Amino acid sequence: MNRYFYIDKEGKQRGTFSPEELRREQINKETLVWTQGMEQWKRAAEVEELSLLFSGSAPAQQPQPAYGQAQPLTGQESAAPVQMPKSWLVESILVTILPFMFCSSFFSLLGIIAIVYAAQVESFFNRGDYAAAVEASRAAGKWTRIAMWIAIGWVLLIIIGIILFFVFVGSIAGLGELLDI
Repeated sequence: MNRYFYIDKEGKQRGTFSPEELRREQINKETLVWTQGMEQWKRAAEVEELSLLFSGSAPAQQPQPAYGQAQPLTGQESAAPVQMPKSWLVESILVTILPFMFCSSFFSLLGIIAIVYAAQVESFFNRGDYAAAVEASRAAGKWTRIAMWIAIGWVLLIIIGIILFFVFVGSIAGLGELLDI
């Protein structure tokens, strides 16, 4: 007997459960399930071992949406649709490349860490590991913000350095004029 994972109405992965335990979890025909040996998530009705759960006279339940699609909310349900977490890929690329081009700051290369996490978000989501996708999104966002603040700090240091340079040059020029008098 196989042990199954399933995606609940909130988009969270639950498991592992035997077919009898899944009956108590009150899954429906459209619930996405996965077990070892399956290439991808399938509707419960498509899995031969689980199709027997739905052959009885169970009350009709509203089907869950296909994985990753929005589900309109009715008055009875309050579950949010399963959506891919924000990947932060574009932002992480920008905070890595732009400061490096403008400031030549090697610290902006910390954004590469954000790019790695951002690239994992969609991969985890497509495999059905929603919790890992959320965690990768959170880490990508954190490293993107770190790289952004380092870039802002570096730009501010450059601006302050330029201002101090001109103040110093101006004071030297003013000192030269005073000595000529």
